[in-house]
Formats: sequence, structure tokens, C-alpha cells
Amino acid sequence: MRDVLAAILPDWRRGATAGLATVVSTFKSAPRLPGAAMLVTADGEAVGSVSGGCVEGAVYELASQVKDDGEPALVRYGISDDDAYAVGLTCGGIIDIFVEPVSRRHFAELDDVAQDIAAGRRVGVATVIEHPDASRVGRHLIVRPEGCEGDLGSERTNHAVGDDTQGLLAAGRTGVLTYGVDGERLDTGMRVFFASYAPPPRMIVFGAIDFAAALARLGAFLGYRVTVCDARPVFATPARFPDAAEVVNAWPHRYLSDQFAQGLLDARTVLCVLTHDPKFDIPVLEVALRGGPVAFIGAMGSRRTHEDRLVRLREAGLSEAELSRLHSPVGLDLGARTPEETAVSIAAEFIAQQWSGSGEPLRELGERIHHDEQL
Repeated sequence: MRDVLAAILPDWRRGATAGLATVVSTFKSAPRLPGAAMLVTADGEAVGSVSGGCVEGAVYELASQVKDDGEPALVRYGISDDDAYAVGLTCGGIIDIFVEPVSRRHFAELDDVAQDIAAGRRVGVATVIEHPDASRVGRHLIVRPEGCEGDLGSERTNHAVGDDTQGLLAAGRTGVLTYGVDGERLDTGMRVFFASYAPPPRMIVFGAIDFAAALARLGAFLGYRVTVCDARPVFATPARFPDAAEVVNAWPHRYLSDQFAQGLLDARTVLCVLTHDPKFDIPVLEVALRGGPVAFIGAMGSRRTHEDRLVRLREAGLSEAELSRLHSPVGLDLGARTPEETAVSIAAEFIAQQWSGSGEPLRELGERIHHDEQL
């Protein structure tokens, strides 16, 4: 919903109804992840995408119908490869799409959710997408760290879903949960889609060099909130890093320690050390490798630099388990030469880490393209 939120709000605020189609589950080689959305506005304009173009026409027609009759629907495209091809899902994947009317009557809390998202506050929306009682399909529960708002049809359901989705919200995860018809755990009959709207993941780049400028640009393009940190004020300036959300003039290890202490890093955070100077990179890597869970810790340098770095880190008392978290020399072997090519190499490695990719050319692999099995 995040991608189409700006298009939903004008209709909602003037009392009109739009049709919102959301990918809630994917199987095999589906083109979009759960949470991808397409909106049909009250005036019939299509915004967003649920399949990268494969089934947009069919979904547009259904969303238009739901917008007009107010009856939500859960549909599956690609039950078989032949069916997938018939509607244009030529990848052979399977996608479940929930289509719902969106208006002040159907989603009273939407404006509050939009304000949370705009302010970078963590918020999630739980939606009943399947239930034998049609009156409960399409109901919403708004989940925030401090509690829940809304009604999924019963107090038992509200409590069960509210409790279970707090962990998903904290991890920034989106997915489908299954319950009994009154919220009974370990039972079936009701399915709830939970969409997590967490603040953007962070990327912190240490070292105010030209490679950092290229990586900051690419990180911002990938959706990260990028920070560039360097102890040298002459180099760490916003003018040199226009794509970074912030440029910090501080000793890297002190800044990183403070970020950990304040709880501002999470399991999605990417840390890249590009300083090339032991007096900077050894202390910050000590903090990074001993700190809390982050997605990726990479350090740039030659193989000689890497070996020297390992010696110094071992002398500082780091264990082999801690050192195993370090990606150094950082990046995949692309033959990169320029700062921009090197940035692509680094990004390719942390993307492969995130999705368990092999880094091999797709044409040389016989397995499915998407490694994450979305259930």
C-alpha cells in the first residue's frame, strides 16, 4: 500500500471509494513480493502494479468491480502453469491477491496510518482476507508498538492477531497468518494478511571518499536511509554526498557505539567500512562485529589489507565466530574499476546475502530464480 498511498488519500478524504489490490502470498517464481499493490481510483485510474504487467488487466477489472459493489475478494492467479499463462503470468508462478474497497466507511483508520508512515513511525495493518463469515472479510486491525486499534470481529481475534503481529512489526516483516474462525491458534478457517510499514532500512558508510559517494547514491536508490560518517570535517560534508540522508562528522567507532546504544540499528542495517585506514576501520569493525544483529558488515580493501585487518582484529580479542560476520574484501567479483561499478559490486553482495542468492549468472543455474519461498 505504501507505493499507492498518495493516490488513495485524495479519494478517501473526499468520501469516494477506490479499489485496492494487494499481493498477499506468492509461490514459485512470482514477479512481485507480498505487499505489492495496485489501486483503481474512484475515477478509474490505475496506479501501481501487482505483477510487473502479467495480470494487471484482470486485476484492474476485479478492482473496478470491488470499488463499485463494495465486496472484497481473494483471488489466485496461476493455479497451474496453463492457467498462469492464460492470464499472462508467463513466469509460471502463483500469486494470491486480495482486493478490497477503500473509503472512510471501509477503512476509517487510513489517514492515521498514512501519518504514521509519513512520520517514519513503525505501524502495521492486519486485514482479514478469508473467513466463512463474509462480514468479517476486509476488517482491519492497526498495530503499533504501543498497542492496537480496530476490530477484526471479536476480542479473541483482536488479542491473538495483535500479539502475534508485534514480532512481525518489530522485524519489518509482511505475511499471512492462519487462525480458527474466532482467532484460535493452531487452527484453520481464517487468514489474516499483515503488512508492516517500518521506516526504511539504514545503510551506514564509513569513509568520506568517492567510493562512498557512489555507494550512497546506489543505497538511496535501493531504498536505504544512508548515513556517511567520517572523522575528517573537510571531507565529510553534505555537498560531497547529496544522496545521503545525513553526513556525520565523528569518529566512526564512537558514532556506531552510540547508534547501537540508542537502539537505532536493526537486523536490516547494512554497514560498509571504506576508510582504508587501520586507525579508523579497526575500531569501528570491533564495534560492528561485537554489536547487535545487523544484516551485513563489509569492509573494502586489497587482500593484503584484509589479512592485516584480520591480524589486528584477532589481536583485539575478536573470536572466529565474530570475524565470520565480516565480508572482506567486500563485493562480488564483477571486475569493477570505477567507484560506481564498485558500488554495484558491494550492493550485489548484500542483496545476495539478503535473499540467499548464489551470485552466479542466472543462465548457468537450473534452479528457480527467486530463492525466498513466500508462503
